[in-house]
Amino acid sequence: MKVILLSVGKTDHPLLSQIIEEYRKRVNHYIPFEMKMVPDPKNRKHLSEKEQKSEEAQLLLKKIQPSDYVVLLDDKGKQYRSAEFAHYMEKKSLSVPRQLIFVVGGPYGFAAEMYDRAAESISLSQMTFTHQMVRLVFTEQLYRAMTIIHNEPYHHE
Repeated sequence: MKVILLSVGKTDHPLLSQIIEEYRKRVNHYIPFEMKMVPDPKNRKHLSEKEQKSEEAQLLLKKIQPSDYVVLLDDKGKQYRSAEFAHYMEKKSLSVPRQLIFVVGGPYGFAAEMYDRAAESISLSQMTFTHQMVRLVFTEQLYRAMTIIHNEPYHHE
């Protein structure tokens, strides 16, 4: 199984990019992990919230194959403790044949088409994070899950 983090827009802050890249490399020690992004919609300042979400959905859906298992990172999704997320990833590694894609939407969340395509959604917190911070938090939690699965001393309860 390959894990992909698919997001709208790039990470602008160089320090965040550096830390995210460090965790991406660490995760790749355990499983194939890739980060992909689609650009922010053009002329987004002139688009309504609904139009922007729809354009983002079209760009995201082009990156997703029919056989991919899609999970939205969404504030309305199910929340996990770190150890529970590790168990979740372990189960997915046995049941998802090809690609497990976690999707970070734009600033207004997801269009209905994305909810229709997704198998489920996960919330990283009840708090709101910037989309750039979501990439960092998710990548660190994925690394943490891998260390829990492999009984390595990174996570402490």
